[in-house]
Amino acid sequence: QVQIVESGGGVVQSGGSLRLSCVVSGDIFGYYVWGWYRQPVGKQRDLVARIGYPGIIWYSDAVKGRFTVSEDYRKSTAFLQMDNLQPEDAGVYYCNAVDREPFPWGQGTQVTVSP
Repeated sequence: QVQIVESGGGVVQSGGSLRLSCVVSGDIFGYYVWGWYRQPVGKQRDLVARIGYPGIIWYSDAVKGRFTVSEDYRKSTAFLQMDNLQPEDAGVYYCNAVDREPFPWGQGTQVTVSP
């Protein structure tokens, strides 16, 4: 069974940085494009970045130039480097495969940005 575990969230001040990780079990990582989603409190979960082999990378306009997505296939792990964080970046961050029915969602990792 596929299991997704996100980590790396925390509390930072505006302008700060965080690096999120997403470990995917089940030996499936290399078969899919993976996306990072953000869900602010009371709002829907939106895709903010995606990455897949070979070098398929996309960012939403809201994070372009500040976030960097990467992955380590050997470790079945996706990363999201978030720089120059702003209060509007706050929320729970999830990762999941894109362009298909989602796998069971992980617990996500909370990002809080203070002004």
